[in-house]
Amino acid sequence: MPFSWGGGSAGGPTIGIGRGAGTRGFDCSGLTLYAWARAGVALGHYTGTQFRQGRRVPLSARRTGDLIFFGGGTGDPTHVALYLGGGLMIHAPKTGDVVKTTDFLGSRYYRAVFRGMTRPG
Repeated sequence: MPFSWGGGSAGGPTIGIGRGAGTRGFDCSGLTLYAWARAGVALGHYTGTQFRQGRRVPLSARRTGDLIFFGGGTGDPTHVALYLGGGLMIHAPKTGDVVKTTDFLGSRYYRAVFRGMTRPG
């Protein structure tokens, strides 16, 4: 599934906005919004909003379905992913890319910009 900036809803992939206009898919928060909607939990469609929803969990207590946040310095995180287990996450990384799994525990990049985890619901 393609990355589409602003794409994704509780019902699945959508046409994005701005850089995502004309592309049906998900951006990072649209993907996590969709996944949690399938479990009956409503999330906002913005990474910063999702960061404030749910309860914080330490990395050592991670579970499948937890949201993982990255980047943003001291402001809102700039990226969100869904933890799959075994150190893997699924995410919609950036324009021109596709939804994919990544070993975030084994990634120097993602570990360096890790901001925290939440458990919605």
